[in-house]
Amino acid sequence: MMTPQIAVVYYPEGAGHATRMLAVGRALEKRGATVSVAGGGPGTQFVRMNGYDPFIPTTVDFIDTRQLGMGGVLTDSVPRAVQRIRDLVGWLRRVSPAALVTDDMFATIAANVAGVTTYHLSHNSPGLYSQYLERIATSVLSLHHQYSARSFFYPAVWEPCRADPPRCTRVGPIALEGDTETPDIDVLVVPSVYSREMDRFIEPVREDGRSVLAVGGPDWEPVVSLFPYIEAANLVICSGYSTVMEAAVAGTPCVVRPFTDEQRGVAALLAETDGFAVVDSPSAVSRAVARPPPAPSFKNGTDLVAERVLSEIDTTQPSHPRPTATPSSATGSRPTESRRSSGL
Repeated sequence: MMTPQIAVVYYPEGAGHATRMLAVGRALEKRGATVSVAGGGPGTQFVRMNGYDPFIPTTVDFIDTRQLGMGGVLTDSVPRAVQRIRDLVGWLRRVSPAALVTDDMFATIAANVAGVTTYHLSHNSPGLYSQYLERIATSVLSLHHQYSARSFFYPAVWEPCRADPPRCTRVGPIALEGDTETPDIDVLVVPSVYSREMDRFIEPVREDGRSVLAVGGPDWEPVVSLFPYIEAANLVICSGYSTVMEAAVAGTPCVVRPFTDEQRGVAALLAETDGFAVVDSPSAVSRAVARPPPAPSFKNGTDLVAERVLSEIDTTQPSHPRPTATPSSATGSRPTESRRSSGL
């Protein structure tokens, strides 16, 4: 049996996307696969710290440009999205993987063009959005993932509900586990790219006599995996779903303060989920820390994803990279190095 070559691509919005896809990549490597990574954006440093030299396609950020109005979307995000797809098509043709696993909608499109079997992984669904245009756009993307990907993995910590997309395969939360030695941590604050007013609720928590460590703050150094810190903490405060999933697997009570429309949609589903408290103001954060929810208990979903992918792909045929044109130098792309199953 040939060693399967698997491509893993993460969406370039925030480091959390890189975290969850590296978790899948690690699970694939432990089962003998060779993994090549691409993505770009804020997760690049984190990916490199884990020993990869990722391919860097053109990055896209619809949330930031949407703040500038539709003009910013049309003049910046859309052209960059088209270029990202072109970059990834070229990369996939060079790597010639047996399959692609991704949470990036543009990578899914690129894989369809390049003829690569795709497995999409995302919690994103129309039911998370209150804004009409976002709901319509997400509905279109969800349909694309359902019908173009071999499997659409949906990592969820909430019970099945109407917000779940049809034709999806529900899996447990995705977390990049690790064994790094950590300091004693009382309250760990994990902001997302779009978090605001963090100092306004950190200070009241400290005034209540709690010790607070803020990821990205003055006392923080970049780490290979955030999971050991989440696992060591008595309580986590966060905004994004990647941290929610890691807290679920780590068994650490989690207070969620959402900021974006998607985060508020996730928070609404978490409100009735054991292990999580949802708040909407700095004062509510302080009250939730004083009376935290019970510890969550969830199994990591990465094993199911990796086992499904490797059981379905054709590992009897070797992958031979096909010659293709080099992507535009404007993307800052670099050749990708694969890692074998020696671990991270």
